[in-house]
Amino acid sequence: MSQNVDQEIIALISEISGYEPEEITPDKNFYSDLEVDSIKAIEITVAIEKKFKISVRDEDVPNITTVRQAVELVNTLIMQKVDVARNQ
Repeated sequence: MSQNVDQEIIALISEISGYEPEEITPDKNFYSDLEVDSIKAIEITVAIEKKFKISVRDEDVPNITTVRQAVELVNTLIMQKVDVARNQ
């Protein structure tokens, strides 16, 4: 599941940032390596929320600086969603 999440997130980042998917590695910094500004950061966040049907807290967005951090957050939020659904 995680590998699939990685690929989906990289595809979204590629689409918004204009970088090729193969240029986007887990350690790339959104701001210094991928030239993501605050508007693109919001676009990426919204795309991720729609794709994975999750909600990223606004205060978390500025703290996500690498692709790896984005993937880890999405995996965590997906697991929380699954746990909530399982407990209902």
